Amino acid sequence: MEFKTVDHWDEEIWKKWRSIYHEAFGEKGAKSEKIIRNMFRKQTCFFHIVQDESEVYAIALSGKLRGTKILLIDYLAVREKHRNRGVGRMIINYIMSWSINREFDSIVIEVEAEQTSENLARIRFWEKCNFMLLPYIHHYRVVPEPYQAMVLKLVPEAELPEKGEEVFRLIERFHKKSFQGA
Repeated sequence: MEFKTVDHWDEEIWKKWRSIYHEAFGEKGAKSEKIIRNMFRKQTCFFHIVQDESEVYAIALSGKLRGTKILLIDYLAVREKHRNRGVGRMIINYIMSWSINREFDSIVIEVEAEQTSENLARIRFWEKCNFMLLPYIHHYRVVPEPYQAMVLKLVPEAELPEKGEEVFRLIERFHKKSFQGA
């Protein structure tokens, strides 16, 4: 398997990437191609991909939270037929290593806070990857479901906000910048 990250719009990667992205997020608030292109134009995001010669196994879209050394995993998905085979853990381990090499000191992800079996399974997955769930529940004005932040310190001295409210202020700035000018 090949692990790859790009910091610019790459049409070939997008063609490989979008089927998994739409499979996982198409009905659940996925950012449009136009918005993602805008994010790359502003140099605020990265494509991550796990593939071999014939197939893409997993994808992620991440971004740097401005003024910090925090990487936000905005979207992460494993192709459905490859789930529960360790591929999700592999892409997380890859992103963790990649982040450390790029001098990020922590990673943040948003998870849906509603207590459904699907959401609880996602939280358990992130906890197995050593992410910690923050208790604060955030309500976006334009998104119906509530969210919580999960955080992972990559280095002991990471300067990561301890309160969920502070983390979501950073995340909201990232999302706002993503949509501006699109």
